[in-house]
Amino acid sequence: MSSEPLNNQDYCHVLNDIALLLELKGEENPFRIRAYLHASKMLSRIPWKLAGATEEQVKEIEGVGESIAKKIAELTRTGHLKFYEELCKELPLDILTLLNIPGLGVRKVRILYERLGVTSATSLEKVCREGKLINIPGFGKKASRKLLQSLEDMHRNAEKFLAAQVLPLAVELVEELERLSEVSLAAYAGSLRRGKEIVRDIDLVVARKTSSSRVLSFFILHPLIESVLAKGTTRCTVRLRGGIPCDLRVVTEEEYPFALAYFTGSREHNVRLRSLALRDGWSLNEYGFTPRKERIRKQVTPKVDDEADIYQALGLQFIPPELREDHGEFSAAAAKSIPSLVEMKNLKGIFHCHTIDSDGCDSLASMATAGMKLGFQYLGISDHSKSLVRGNGLNEKAIMEQRRTISQLNASYENFHLFSGIECDILKDGGLDFSDEVLASLDYTIASVHTSFSLPAAVMTRRIIRALSNPYVTVLGHLTGRLLLKRLPYRVDIPAVIEAAASTGTWIELNANPNRLDMECSWWPLASEKRVKCVINPDAHSARNIQDVSFGVRSARRGGLTTRDVVNCLTFSEITSALRAKRREASQ
Repeated sequence: MSSEPLNNQDYCHVLNDIALLLELKGEENPFRIRAYLHASKMLSRIPWKLAGATEEQVKEIEGVGESIAKKIAELTRTGHLKFYEELCKELPLDILTLLNIPGLGVRKVRILYERLGVTSATSLEKVCREGKLINIPGFGKKASRKLLQSLEDMHRNAEKFLAAQVLPLAVELVEELERLSEVSLAAYAGSLRRGKEIVRDIDLVVARKTSSSRVLSFFILHPLIESVLAKGTTRCTVRLRGGIPCDLRVVTEEEYPFALAYFTGSREHNVRLRSLALRDGWSLNEYGFTPRKERIRKQVTPKVDDEADIYQALGLQFIPPELREDHGEFSAAAAKSIPSLVEMKNLKGIFHCHTIDSDGCDSLASMATAGMKLGFQYLGISDHSKSLVRGNGLNEKAIMEQRRTISQLNASYENFHLFSGIECDILKDGGLDFSDEVLASLDYTIASVHTSFSLPAAVMTRRIIRALSNPYVTVLGHLTGRLLLKRLPYRVDIPAVIEAAASTGTWIELNANPNRLDMECSWWPLASEKRVKCVINPDAHSARNIQDVSFGVRSARRGGLTTRDVVNCLTFSEITSALRAKRREASQ
């Protein structure tokens, strides 16, 4: 274990690792494994620090029994857990990394370990290339090829990170830097500020009031920092816990707007910005505007207090960070036609939430409470349908029971409403998991692909378009099925699907789960042009996950979407009318 103070995530990781190691060892009691997994899940949701809790307080947490509470107490007291360390001696801990490889579950990893001694990605690659998987039950040539492809993808993505993994660290560092008396302004920049879903590092920019030395000294001693890679007089590069590189640049208050714009990028955007400055007789870099020598007597340096002043000095409307990719934003800025992009505060509700009725962690009431805390007027419940067995999908009877519970809860709410829906599987032939009669009884339907990802593009496209032709389908969920850094999107003709959604009046989801962010932002301008509405959904499997909708807003802004494009910016009365209109079309 680390010598650093334990955070709640550390406890969760240990309990989760114990469950996986027990299963890999062949633990005969499945309830013992589930107990550790459930405890890990419950600990991840508590708002207070476990490190300061007593054993009795830990016992009061739902899902934490006496045995696990004692282990948590031992971890808190000593920073170690003997039971965990003994398990790690019996099985190499690297073996758990195999579970991150698509196509490998605990059963297959155990077979690989017992039959071939595979304990890591390196040894797995070796046995695949040597053809040793061909005669192993459950594998074969095709599985071997897929595993090699997955390993190649992992190598390619080794130095990439999900924005959701990086953003909380960047925010924490910025907030602590802002508290220093030597600092007047601080922000994260780079691809993270531009709202990209995958990043390589964190860029921090700080405006100093006095010297840079104390700012840098404070920064390199921060507990989040694992190692210092380089340090100068105004910048330093470090590696954070989790292996994330981070660069800090300290500038003067006058230089800050220029540094923030420059280090936000993108490179292509900056090149265009500098060329416009040269056109007007200026050199532009991270420190400011400088008149070109041949025109130095004629030029008056523009007054710049913030980034907007830089763009204004070049005759441009301010370009939001999310649009700075040199994908047409300069023409729009010159014409002053960049619209006000959607913001988190504009959302009035969401439509993709799972509960304990299927594979979620929280009850209907808990999900509703979380929605109300975010200021939402409504929240849609869409548990999985019956064919998704691994997601504990609901059958017809369970749906009706859930509808009754939702009606009872709605009777107790003021200024808040739960909509009753379903995430209905799109079957291999494009049919749906439930009859029209069942779907008609719900407020809305999200249709999603969860199986048979390897179909040819034309077949997958026909499959999805057939589902959209069902008049009771309100939303198309996570259009390409991608899992960022884990699973490539399945092959599908996205423009053809967008065209079909336009003709059927189906909304397309921007799935805000930070592992998905699907439909990808580059397709939203086409959808907007076709007047296809976006619905930003968190695909929440817990009350806490509802907040993931903010990642969807970041992606929507990258796609240039406004409140007119995003249907869940409608108020409760407006969205109710929109849902009823779709139902009226279905009944005609």
